[in-house]
Amino acid sequence: MAKAQEFNPTAGKPLAITADLALVLAPNPSPMTHLGTNTFLLGSDRLAIIDPGPDSDDHLQALINAIGGRPISHIFVTHSHLDHSPLSRKLSKSTGAPIYAFGGSTAGRSDIMQTLAHEGLAGGGEGIDLDFTPDKYLFDGEVTKDAWGELTAIHTPGHIGNHLCFQWGDVIFTGDHVMGWASSLVSPPDGDITDFMASCVKLKQYTARIFYPAHGPSITNPAERLNWLIAHRQQREAQVLSTLQQGQATAQQLAKAIYQDTPSSLHSAAMRNVFAHLVDLNLRGIVATNGPLAQDAVFELIRSN
Repeated sequence: MAKAQEFNPTAGKPLAITADLALVLAPNPSPMTHLGTNTFLLGSDRLAIIDPGPDSDDHLQALINAIGGRPISHIFVTHSHLDHSPLSRKLSKSTGAPIYAFGGSTAGRSDIMQTLAHEGLAGGGEGIDLDFTPDKYLFDGEVTKDAWGELTAIHTPGHIGNHLCFQWGDVIFTGDHVMGWASSLVSPPDGDITDFMASCVKLKQYTARIFYPAHGPSITNPAERLNWLIAHRQQREAQVLSTLQQGQATAQQLAKAIYQDTPSSLHSAAMRNVFAHLVDLNLRGIVATNGPLAQDAVFELIRSN
């Protein structure tokens, strides 16, 4: 795949990466999806699909054109955000291929996020495909084999609880967990910073020559990018703590202070990211609230004696 400055595929037009790997960009550009969702086609005579994308008839037709009548054995979904999973149903009906994923949209959700969801906190950001149910459930480390090779499922919760990355030879398809154009959104109750950081460390244990994310160009320095993601989140945490040194604040007030150069269209996502850090810090006994743990709670540092 091209470098970031060169990566500009035309939506709907297949981009050949190697002899047995191609990308078809979905027509869903936005501040949250960059140029759009990358749908990957693995194989040559018999194919697997990763991340069919949003519910778009244009993208469905583009995929059918790219498939060109070849049999599809598997449809893999990294996670169930609206820009990744909805088209899997129509593509499955069209091709007869079953859908493989970790689980439905609440699968893999941590205990604290289950509690927050039960108390009424709704998801934000890209939107959740609440109706998503795979035909086949993949467990962490499960290997799927077919004519296109071997694909290993790697459970990487954080961006959302049911997020999977997929290792295929010396490459890993990283979905929204690791991207080159931006850091991943972590929006409670679907996103969890504690899980996200653990999943970054987990991915470092896998050897890969290249990462193929679901948005933007390939990542040719996987270890460096993972180190950057971890450091980036640690820096955000430090900013939250530094700002709380000045006094109590809500997640929204903290986001306004920390994300001063962020476009207004991303303010809500920034606040969600801050709240995700506050939940993690609260669980670790570093910050407290003036009441129940909630998005509009007032947070303060726990002072040690």
